[in-house]
Amino acid sequence: MSTNGIEMIFLETHNWGKAAKFFQSLGYELEFDTGHNSGQLRNTTGPAIFIAEVPESREPGMQCVLGVDNLDELRVDPDIDVVSPADDTHYGTREMIIRDPDGRTWTLSSPLKND
Repeated sequence: MSTNGIEMIFLETHNWGKAAKFFQSLGYELEFDTGHNSGQLRNTTGPAIFIAEVPESREPGMQCVLGVDNLDELRVDPDIDVVSPADDTHYGTREMIIRDPDGRTWTLSSPLKND
């Protein structure tokens, strides 16, 4: 299996505005605001940070997203625990979730291929 490194950090928050302002104070610039309490920020030297607001009743999570050129061509070692097989998302990617030996989950993501 081979990835292209960290593509994005996905963060959940209870307050989109405060979270975005926090990262902007660290030098990140808003790439886009979805208009529904989420958006993407980036600085020039690293992966994007996508922040999504979740209800107060839910504990905010964080996920590291590793980039892959084409998820359908990726050969996953049979010893790797696949939590969620490759599937298309509503936001234009194809993603798979795997679990490392210590129980952390990782998202593998590739662009959707237009046939």
